[in-house]
Amino acid sequence: PALHPFEVPREYVRALNATKLERVFAKPFLASLDGHRDGVNCLAKHPENLATVLSGACDGEVRIWNLTQRNCIRTIQAHEGFVRGICTRFCGTSFFTVGDDKTVKQWKMDGPGCGDEEEPLHTILGKTVYTGIDHHWKEAVFATCGQQVDIWDEQRTNPICSMTWGFDSISSVKFNPIEYVLLFVS
Repeated sequence: PALHPFEVPREYVRALNATKLERVFAKPFLASLDGHRDGVNCLAKHPENLATVLSGACDGEVRIWNLTQRNCIRTIQAHEGFVRGICTRFCGTSFFTVGDDKTVKQWKMDGPGCGDEEEPLHTILGKTVYTGIDHHWKEAVFATCGQQVDIWDEQRTNPICSMTWGFDSISSVKFNPIEYVLLFVS
């Protein structure tokens, strides 16, 4: 102890560094999903099937992935320009995308039949670019954001409610999974 007065703090630092190195070499990276030609801008998970993930890219392409097999199930050219947002319907039968082409599109989760062309179920043409989208957890209602926040009924082509906050644009919108009518924006 007299010859090495800082022995305990030195051992503590060594143990801490060893723990940090163990975390670095633990290899937390699981897999990469190769296939997009451009950068991925948004992700969404399937509400019922944990192995299914959707990704939207900067070139307008949407891909549906099977995580257990680590491969692409389906590819859709959804928008002209960026796919800004993607969300799934609460039951998982379809999903919605918004893009730089000022459209909201609803797509079937299952692919088209053999020989059929890939077409959206519904297309809504907006006046401004939408930057985000989210679907309600229990109702057939979804919200989009951009220059304003719009609440939509799935059966209508016009929003049932629109909200604005001055000149700032809104980049993200999310429904609260617990509360019935609470919506978050940023």
